[in-house]
Amino acid sequence: MSLKEQLANDLKDAIRQRDESRKIAIRMTIAAIKNAEIERRAALSEADVLTIVSKEAKQRRESIAEFEKADRSDLVEKEQAELKVLQSYLPAQVSRDEIAEAAREVIAEVGAGGPSDKGKVMPVLIGRLAGRAEGREINEVVTELLASL
Repeated sequence: MSLKEQLANDLKDAIRQRDESRKIAIRMTIAAIKNAEIERRAALSEADVLTIVSKEAKQRRESIAEFEKADRSDLVEKEQAELKVLQSYLPAQVSRDEIAEAAREVIAEVGAGGPSDKGKVMPVLIGRLAGRAEGREINEVVTELLASL
């Protein structure tokens, strides 16, 4: 079953169970997928659908941070519930140590010698860790490792 089909089935279940946060999160994700398909004028691949789910999760994380700054605990809870739903569709996230290990491998492969070689390392590493780590965290790890060379 494709991720898109799974989302559609889970939406039906959420509606039946009257699970508002799950229903809202899945509906928003399905809408984002449909908008991307309309924009492309073609069906999305499984990887593209996963990318959209990842973007939706990232939006929730950013919203949580902003709502925490504004001291809006009611909205933080809502966004956290939606984020939890979206994370169930994403592959398991890698730890910072695993990112560092993968980064060391890529640095050795491309022969990076310092911070100026970040442009060589980042695209390869992001490709390897796609959907399993946030770009911001990958960037931080690569910056630290290259600065220590």
